[in-house]
Parts: sequence; structure tokens; C-alpha cells
Amino acid sequence: MKIKLITIGLGVIWSGMMMSCDKDFLDRPSEDQVEAPFFFNTAKDLEVATNDFYSAFSRNSDEKEWTDSYTDDAGSDNLMPLNPAAKVRGSRVVPVARGSGGWNWDDLRKINYFLINYHKVKDEAAKAKYGGIARFFRAYFYYDKVKTFGDVPWYSGVLDAKDPELYKARDSRTLVMDSVMADLDFAIANIPAEKQVNLITRYTAMLLKARVALFEGTFRKYHGLEDADKYLTLAATAAQDLITSNAYTLYTEGGAENAYRNLFARNNQDNIETILAIDFELGLKVHSLGSSFTSATQGSYGIPKDLVNSYLMRDGSRFTDKANYKTMGFLDEMKNRDPRLTQTTAGPDFKVIGESKNEPVNLSITTTGYRLIKALPDRSQWATSGAYFDIILFRYAEALLVFAEAKAELGTLTQADLNISINKLRSRAGMPNLDMAQANANPDPYLLAMYPNVKGMQGVILEIRRERRAELFNEGFRWDDLMRWKEGLKVNQPIVGVYFPGVGAYDFTGDGQPDVFVHTGSTAGAPSSVTSMVNIKQRTLWDPITGQQGGNSGNIDPFPNRGGFREDRDYFAPIPSEELLLNRSLKQNDKWDE
Repeated sequence: MKIKLITIGLGVIWSGMMMSCDKDFLDRPSEDQVEAPFFFNTAKDLEVATNDFYSAFSRNSDEKEWTDSYTDDAGSDNLMPLNPAAKVRGSRVVPVARGSGGWNWDDLRKINYFLINYHKVKDEAAKAKYGGIARFFRAYFYYDKVKTFGDVPWYSGVLDAKDPELYKARDSRTLVMDSVMADLDFAIANIPAEKQVNLITRYTAMLLKARVALFEGTFRKYHGLEDADKYLTLAATAAQDLITSNAYTLYTEGGAENAYRNLFARNNQDNIETILAIDFELGLKVHSLGSSFTSATQGSYGIPKDLVNSYLMRDGSRFTDKANYKTMGFLDEMKNRDPRLTQTTAGPDFKVIGESKNEPVNLSITTTGYRLIKALPDRSQWATSGAYFDIILFRYAEALLVFAEAKAELGTLTQADLNISINKLRSRAGMPNLDMAQANANPDPYLLAMYPNVKGMQGVILEIRRERRAELFNEGFRWDDLMRWKEGLKVNQPIVGVYFPGVGAYDFTGDGQPDVFVHTGSTAGAPSSVTSMVNIKQRTLWDPITGQQGGNSGNIDPFPNRGGFREDRDYFAPIPSEELLLNRSLKQNDKWDE
């Protein structure tokens, strides 16, 4: 029997005790003195309390649901939904209500209350384990706050409503992030080194430390802050410790043509590569990702052309070195590419999981013409609230990417480092190894235009970023990556889709029969084999050569207004105005008070 990520019922007592209050209760009086003695007495009490902390994975600065880690990229340049996110449009505004916009401290108060009281339990092993888990979640909480707002107040206790600390100014980023590192070190030292797919373990803490330190190190490097190398070194070391533990490896079932897709589409995750996943079960806990991935009226998620361009050819050469890559049709651009491309978007031979016949081409369920299939389950799970495949939160592949990137940004990367990291991922995909000397000698001009701020070992850093984008696509990392690399302006570049040279019929599957008919309002003359219509008066085109919009040739252009990211403002979110009125020591993030 699998252990649930959230054990149903265990958190009821704790949640009731801690949440019978208004939304933002960091400033509520301390809990009744009677409650702690009656609750924090056994190892089971500690388990009950920490089980409630797992809700952090479904509730962060954007009030996420359990499944949003698989749709978070829609708030970036990686995935275009029907309605682009406000942060991509540049239309975020200062929130008003206290505790809104991510400035919410509910979870922290529960964690700190636990840390003040859990020492009463006499079971030393239980105290070490659950104390470590609590500090893992405090680190996770503050990591999210720093990513979102920059400097924030550090609170390590439960504050009384009259405590002056409640209304203090923000603490320095360094103080907060060093405290996060200390929490993660405690978690790594005290949580058992078990392999539990649905529970926090030492390995989860190791990967979170690597993730956080990489974010902080690269953010500091590219935003001109001190101590970048300190955090990059911590990232490389944490990732290497996980790698050399030999606890995990890459999932390879199905071979290069299927393993990557199979990893995400399984109903039940195992502990080969997956370190932590949210468990869903038919009849007990379900979600609607199958529906949102296949509905024309929900997400209609579309993969952008520049991501498709970024995938290498199967022989390791660059697709964008081809003279006609900008105007290449769908069928030709899908040939002989990195196998992960057609395990991420529907290619010419796309088959639904568990079926033997090709799925008909359907461009009505994708904004760009490149349909999302990563993590798409079998057809039986496509109904609303009908999906029950597990959702991965932490997996071993990330450690390989963190290790390589941190070492490259430090300038200490070697070919041997690549061979135990990036080249393991490429091997799983059936791709040639990345050669560091070749990459540095010939940086990709296409990627350099995408990431103009890159510093140091340009060539190999660009290749690692290519690998990261392909491998971690739609797992919720992309916005954070652009923020830490200081490449927010990337979302203002055209986010477009499939190229059509003009009106007419097109074969997307290679069987000699047209599948798509492009027209200007009349479908007369469409071949009977066509399964998808594109009206370019409604779905306008963008010419990649001239940059003109609205013509009869070009890429599908679902977002013609383009992104509105502001370099002087949008790397941090605004603090709610009510919070600034209540705490005069807080100052609004730059340019949000204009």
C-alpha cells in the first residue's frame, strides 16, 4: 500500500487547532497554553502536525492548486494558454487586501508554532525526523517569499499581536537565505535517508537545498549582488552529494523513444527517479489535468515555436543552423530531432497512451498548433475531475542539471562533470554527448540572442540552459529561471506557433493525406481527410522574416499584443497596500508605487 503525500484525516486535529481564525494570523495571540501540552506528546502527534505542512505544495505565492506545477509554465514564455498570465502581459497591479498577492504568513505561523513545542516529545528519533521536516517546510516557505518579493522579514517564533517584531522592516536577503540554508542543513542531517515517494526524506531536502542555492547564486550573479559564488558552491555540493549517494537514477523504461514521456504519464510513481510526488487515486483523490490538456475551452495550452527550435537534431547538431528553420513546415521540422520533442508535443506519429492508432491532428485544442502531451494520460482520464496520475514535485534529473549549471556558472565545470550530469540526460534521450570544448568554442547564436546577459563559459552555459528547458519543460521552473538569469525581457519576444506558407491543405502526419486546412473564412475545397481547420482571420499569422502581423503566411500568433515585462520593476511582485498601511516599516518594491 502506498503512503499518501497527505494522509487523509491525520491533519484534522492540527488544522482545526491552528486554522480557526482569520486568513492572515501571524499576528494572532499565541495559542492557548493548554493546547500544546495536550498535543505535542507523542511521535504520532508530530506526524499529524507535519502532515498538514504538505499543503504548502498546493498553496504558494500564486495560491496554487495541487496540479499547478504541471501548468505553471503557462505563466512564462514556455506555454501559451488561452489567456496569458498577468505577469507575462505586464498587467499586474498592487493588490489591496492584507495577506493577498502572496504576502501571506499562515503557513509560517503553523511551522514556527510546531518548532517551539515539538521538543516536549521524548522520542529523540521522532523529534529529529519531524523537526527536520518542519524546517524543510520553513525553508520552502521562505524560498518562495524571497523569489517573489526579494527581502522579507525573518520570523523564527510565534508573535503576539503586540510584539514590535511583527511590524519590523524587511531583513536582508542574506540573513533570510543564510537562515534558509541553515534550516535545510538541519533537515538533511536529521531526516532519515529513506526512499518514500510521497513523503519528505533526506533526499528531498538535499534536492531542495541544491534548487534554492542555484536560484540564489545565479540571481546574485546576474543581478549584481554579493556572494554569488558562495551559493553556487553550495548548489554544486548539494547536487553532487545527491548524485554520489547513488540512491536514484534516471527512469529508462521504454527506451529513448518513450522513457521521458512514460515517466510523467504513469498513474503511480516509483522511486527510481522520482524523489517526491503527489499521490492521486481513482475514487479518492483526482484532478482535471487530462481535461485541461485536451479541452478547446480550458487551457488550450500551446508550446511556442522558439522552444521547438531549441531542441537539437538527433545527431546533436543545431536545428537553428538550418538556413530555412524559420519557415520550415511542421512535418519537416519534426524529422530527426531530439526524441524528447515528440514526447513533449504531438508529433507526426502521435498516439495516445495505450492506443495503437495515430490520434487525429487537432489544432483547436492548442493556441500555437504545437499540442502539449507531456504528462498526458490515457483517454479514460480526460474527463473533468477524471485524472488520477501522480504529479512529480522533485526528481533526480533536476540534481544533474543543477550540478552542471552551478559548476559552469562558477567557471569550474569539466568534461567529467558533464559526463555524470548532462550527458546522463542526453543518453536517456538517445542523444550524443555534450562536448564542453566544442560548445565554448562555438556558442549558439540563437540561444545567445535569447539570453543576451549570459556571462562566463557562454557556450556551455547556453547548452545547459537548452538542456534544462527541454528536460524540465512544464514542471514549473521556467519563470523562476528567467528571473534568476535576469532575462525577464524574454517574455516580450514573439510567442508564436506553427508556420504556414499560405492558405491551403497541409499534411502533418506524413501519410500523404492533408490533415490541416488553412483558410480565410471559407472551408470550400477542404479535402475530406482534413481533421483540423485554421481560419487565419481569427487565428492571425506573424511573418518571421518581416515581423508583420495579419498576413496570409507566417506563424500562428496567439498573443499579438506581446508581453509587457518591465526590466525596472517586474523581477519582484508588489506588496499589498494594506500591509504597507499596517506596517510603516515596510517599503514597496521599486516602481510599484508609481
